[in-house]
Amino acid sequence: MPRIAVIEDDPTTSAQLTGWIRAARPELVVDQHFDRDAAEAALVRERYDLVVLDIELGRERNAGVALINEINKQGLGTPVLVVSAMPAAIYRSIMKALDAWDYLQKTTFDEAEFVETFLDILRTARLREPTSKPVAKPADDSLQLDPLKQRTPMWRQQRINLPLTAQRILATLHARAGEVVSYEELFDVVKSGRNRDNVRKHVATIRDAFRDVDPDFDGIENVPMRGFRWTGA
Repeated sequence: MPRIAVIEDDPTTSAQLTGWIRAARPELVVDQHFDRDAAEAALVRERYDLVVLDIELGRERNAGVALINEINKQGLGTPVLVVSAMPAAIYRSIMKALDAWDYLQKTTFDEAEFVETFLDILRTARLREPTSKPVAKPADDSLQLDPLKQRTPMWRQQRINLPLTAQRILATLHARAGEVVSYEELFDVVKSGRNRDNVRKHVATIRDAFRDVDPDFDGIENVPMRGFRWTGA
């Protein structure tokens, strides 16, 4: 049974995050920990599939950093989603350097964004088990698109309904199949709202459009803290 840890000292926030996770994936087991000592003991005792944690726990300003370091020492590749009030502009790069998978700043996201980020991380982590393998460019080019002429993209002979900006993002990912395309590179094809949250929303739109015609589509991989990769699966 997949097991998740929510490490957050504020009971209200902990209950909210836990509730969102359980509503999205009722089969998951969610353990709540409210201080560093309890969290450290649990990380030794349990094998978690994903850890959601705050940086500040009680009066310990950087308790979350110590916990991430402990997770990294275990060498299990456990993904970490940091949810903190610390400014994302400063702390996202710090968390990236610590190998956290993603960073959400409190009060700047809603349930939908949290759930999407959480599920992306969980899905990506499972794809990497037991070992990570390079993704080769698909030999079967099932996608046809021409965003410059605004023609409707085709996926395995079925029309995909996408707005122009989403088409441009899709074209950029597809042109570099098997490679990670960074958020910063995707900003170049987004005319307005050049930020990570907006890019994520466009990618979510693309995925939904593909799944309307192909429910098993999982051809865009989220690479935490970096960007996205087209796999064409």
